[in-house]
Amino acid sequence: MTRTYIDSGVLIFAARGVAPVSDLALPFLTDPTREYVTSDYVRLEVLPKATYHNRAVEAEFYEAFFRANILCVAPSPGLVESAMEEAVRTGMSGIDALHIVCAVSAGAEEFITSEKVQSPIHRSRLLTVISIFPAAQAGPDQAAARGDP
Repeated sequence: MTRTYIDSGVLIFAARGVAPVSDLALPFLTDPTREYVTSDYVRLEVLPKATYHNRAVEAEFYEAFFRANILCVAPSPGLVESAMEEAVRTGMSGIDALHIVCAVSAGAEEFITSEKVQSPIHRSRLLTVISIFPAAQAGPDQAAARGDP
């Protein structure tokens, strides 16, 4: 089994079911050769908005995903400090760095993201970072595809 950390954008794409991005995300969430780990940071990124906007099906999708994870990393000052170091080293955003260090803390071998390969998150050398978007694909604007208001 490959221990895998799924970034929040991948979950959002899959949960909202908007093709073609949901078609790119879902195979990473249904792969029987993977075991999943997550963090409270992912939970915080996806559940509040779905709940606030009364998107019950979307919220239940997230809850089912979280129940299927074998480990959920809790926030800690040590993770924040490690994330700061990784963000400075790579130029990635703070939340992306938090996700990377949580993945490493959970023993993940792979980090699956909706960030395209040009994104700074792919500069991390702490574990393998895989985009759901094919490298040659220009793709839709990510925020618009997620349907963020």
